[in-house]
Amino acid sequence: MDWLHELPAAQPRDARAVIDHDGAEFSFGALDDMAADLAGMLEAEGLRPGDRLVLISENSATYAAAILAASRARAWVVPVNARMSAEEIDAVIAHAGARMALFTPEASAPARTHAGRMTARRVGRIGAGEVLLAGPYDGPGTAPEPVENAPRDRVAVLLYTTGTTSAPKGVMLTHGNLMWNARVSAKVRGASPGDVVIGVLPGTHIFCLASVYLASLAGGSAIRFLPRFSARAVLAAFADGDTILPAVPQMYQAILQDLAARGERPRAPRLRSISSGGAPLDPEWKEKIEALFGLPLNNGYGLTETSPGVASTRNDAPRRDTAVGQILEDLDCIIDAPDAGGVGELLIRGPNIMKGYYRDPDRTREAIREDGFFRTGDLAKIDPDGTLWIMGRKKELIIRSGFNVYPPEIEAMLTRHPAVRQAAVVGRAVPGNEEIVAFVLAGPGIDEAGLKDWLHGHLTGYKIPQHILIVDEFPTAPTGKILKHKLLPAYAHLLAARDRGLETEPSA
Repeated sequence: MDWLHELPAAQPRDARAVIDHDGAEFSFGALDDMAADLAGMLEAEGLRPGDRLVLISENSATYAAAILAASRARAWVVPVNARMSAEEIDAVIAHAGARMALFTPEASAPARTHAGRMTARRVGRIGAGEVLLAGPYDGPGTAPEPVENAPRDRVAVLLYTTGTTSAPKGVMLTHGNLMWNARVSAKVRGASPGDVVIGVLPGTHIFCLASVYLASLAGGSAIRFLPRFSARAVLAAFADGDTILPAVPQMYQAILQDLAARGERPRAPRLRSISSGGAPLDPEWKEKIEALFGLPLNNGYGLTETSPGVASTRNDAPRRDTAVGQILEDLDCIIDAPDAGGVGELLIRGPNIMKGYYRDPDRTREAIREDGFFRTGDLAKIDPDGTLWIMGRKKELIIRSGFNVYPPEIEAMLTRHPAVRQAAVVGRAVPGNEEIVAFVLAGPGIDEAGLKDWLHGHLTGYKIPQHILIVDEFPTAPTGKILKHKLLPAYAHLLAARDRGLETEPSA
């Protein structure tokens, strides 16, 4: 198998492949047939090899078929979350030079709204629902891209990153990239026929697309698509016998809160694997989840540009800490310019590295060295046994009075306080130095002074934040990842008020 659309054909045609948002079930054969029918409709409407097909969607069988249909047509699929604004979606369509836009109307009211706004028309029907299509577009930049014969080199997916520190980028991932990740993810998770994977992460994000959906196909597992996360829906899937949950840390926190509010324990008769990725894992959450389910909460690390898998812990070698585990097979990882503690920028080389950033050769050259190593922008260290630790973003490193301060260390300590639900730490430039600013979501009965006093008992002095702001919400991506680059702008008024107060205070 070399192409994404070949994955279903490798499984028994009558085996269950997809449980849709409405409970409808589709076998691998039915999924393959839907993808073939959809590819034929798209080609009849003018989709060509090398064209960009924007998929405005939420999790559903139509989404699943569309990913495979684009592969059959040798087009690039551009998955876009239907919950994005019209302005955001239009920017992706313009940058990608999209030929067409496809929608998932049954599973997503926002997708239907976008379809209406874009005057999409009904061009047919597949087993999962009607096919709504906008286009074809023939404006500037919509010409097909050159097509390579080898699937390892041919772009399958153009994925626009949300980004925590910079503007979105179009990441070109090849069939070779994604097929490698699908196989390795299925192997690490031990996915096999009989498993049911809960697909609650957004399918338009690399984590769900590659490490959940495509990995389920590679392992012969069924996937249950939930268009939106809710703790109740996930707990119902557990009770129904689903076996694997890949999620982001914030989803596990919501599950804990829901069960605590109801005073219940989960019923999960067949659950055997739970894993976390997409954001730093809080050690307190990890301990609570493991105690509740009696399973190790596996941690992992990856990026959109690495398709995404890089490292993972495993059920057969559980860890009590928050290391992201052993580096995956076939990958070379090195630490560039390590400090005295072995911490430096993580560089990666292997079959998972993207083809590049679309229409951005300069940024591509900055990201991928001539020797093939990708610069992650993440600070990391690697233990002698090959265990990988992520210390934070290189751009998020705070240098306070000459000391290196890694935000995840402070965040982990803050969330150990019983009143703190979530924390995010960033640096703020001030004349001649950098301040540490912590934002926290907390329960009643705690204030900044109390949190600082508590931290003084657990961290060295230079790691104590100059400001701890207790706020009501964080700016987040659809996955729940905190968008740290938006924190300072979002709460600039609070910091400005503090700055004004300092200016008017009498000097000692």
